[in-house]
Amino acid sequence: MSPTLELETLVLKRGAHDEQSQEMCIMEAVAFVAGEPWSDSPQCASPVIAAFLRSYNDSVSDDVRQTLKQYIPRLIGTRGSELLEEKRSLIAADWLVRTHTPAWLRLAGLTVQAEALESLPEITSMAQIPSIKGPIEVARQDAAAAWAAARAAAWDAARAAARAAARDAARDAAWDAAWDAARDAAWDAAWAAARAAARDAAWAAARAAARDAAWDAARAAAWAAAWAAAGDAAGAAARAAAWAAAWDAARDAARAVAWARLQPTVKELQHSALDLLDRLIAVGKRDVPLAVKVIGL
Repeated sequence: MSPTLELETLVLKRGAHDEQSQEMCIMEAVAFVAGEPWSDSPQCASPVIAAFLRSYNDSVSDDVRQTLKQYIPRLIGTRGSELLEEKRSLIAADWLVRTHTPAWLRLAGLTVQAEALESLPEITSMAQIPSIKGPIEVARQDAAAAWAAARAAAWDAARAAARAAARDAARDAAWDAAWDAARDAAWDAAWAAARAAARDAAWAAARAAARDAAWDAARAAAWAAAWAAAGDAAGAAARAAAWAAAWDAARDAARAVAWARLQPTVKELQHSALDLLDRLIAVGKRDVPLAVKVIGL
């Protein structure tokens, strides 16, 4: 009896799973439909496409991951010759270099670097790899420098805000609480927001977005912390409460602003990634007769 999979009720999950869990990622679903042993590297599918989809499956949100269900039957029979898989790998590399990375560079304000990568010739041969290493390395170094500068700016902004608020409102007993809270909150918030949402070249953009949020959040947090700790009765409990409130406020504000800033680029690249997937499947796809049944298409 052929394997049956109901796409309407199937919910693709992040990561690898065992067969007993009854949960699947995109490639485990392909193996199941093809009637192969449980695996996220089914023999019927292109190894290049499978590698791309394992990464994509685990990097997107739960809702976006479900858009991959339509590809399950299309992936069966895509495995090809070494020459075919090399061609697919070059198509994927070209997308990474000339589409994916420039999108993050442009978001980070590195327009010149983005245009330099976009203007490279299409990657169609392994012989081209040495010639494109230089521009890619320049872009990487510039992105790293921009990230470091944005991080320093966010730190300075939060420190200045905390000092100004504490100077205006705090007694001596409130200064330590206000400064520690604002400093740690701004740093951790900017770090967490960028780390959670950005790719390598997006660090600078997330930091720039977090910087403005951290300034406002740190000023408000420092002011609140100063007043909370100013009274004679304010002791360790008040300090701890002020620290926690400041940390939460700055973290949430920075994360929200950075995430909103990243979303248009994220959505653009998600659409582009599916276009890439269509291209990879179309390259030399072989029709292999398999006894499978997929419900919901």
